[in-house]
Amino acid sequence: MPDAEIVHDDALARDAALLTESVREAGALALSLFRTDLRNWIKGKSSPVTEADIAANDLLERRLRAATPDYGWLSEESADDPSRLGKRLVWIVDPIDGTRSYLAGQDDWCVSVALVADGVPLLGAVFVPVSDEMFIAARSRGATLNGRTIRVSPGDRLDPARIVGPKPLVDRLGSALEPGNIHPRIGSLALKICRAAEGRLDAAFAGGQSRDWDLAAADLIVHEAAGTMTTLTGELIRYNRPEVRHDTLVAAGTARHARIVEHFRHQPLF
Repeated sequence: MPDAEIVHDDALARDAALLTESVREAGALALSLFRTDLRNWIKGKSSPVTEADIAANDLLERRLRAATPDYGWLSEESADDPSRLGKRLVWIVDPIDGTRSYLAGQDDWCVSVALVADGVPLLGAVFVPVSDEMFIAARSRGATLNGRTIRVSPGDRLDPARIVGPKPLVDRLGSALEPGNIHPRIGSLALKICRAAEGRLDAAFAGGQSRDWDLAAADLIVHEAAGTMTTLTGELIRYNRPEVRHDTLVAAGTARHARIVEHFRHQPLF
């Protein structure tokens, strides 16, 4: 991951503690509203939102912005404030990643928050409230799940039962795939990437409609777990730009990632 000036250790420790506490509180709030009769609506063309998304977002904004008033803010559930573009440090927030799963009463949703410095993730937390799983990473300090160090799975095998992503995209691996069934979907993109980071999955794809808030925390987690996430042409991701949408991406261990990128170099999407 590209280098950026590291925040002073005392400030980093303070922000890491603030992040962990705030994400856990937001997750507890969302869990308290889970499988209840919530108002929900559609924003844009097809993106669902619930009262729980807004409540968790409000809690995170109160906690994080009150403690770090000089930092920028970018959240799926907040109006975009262009002043973030002039900030070195920016919180990037998805109060509930996997809202469709949340509405359906399924377990595969999470709270995902990153602190980005100069466009590169510095801290990341992804919390899965139903299973009480907390993924945490700090740049150059490794990644953990509930305090246990995690690492991506080694090797370059392409077993479809251990790869998640849009089926048409996984299918494009074609003859590179070993025989087998495609892994069931996971509703949260951040959680897909974290499952690759902990080695439970081998690779995770993101379609071409992901946004900063879907990715930033999990991006750091998979990198700190000795993996990588890039576009299908191998380009690293930058955050807190005017355009927050990203192209198709893949996250995996380095050997497997290299094999996938090489495959798509010869079998482009378009």
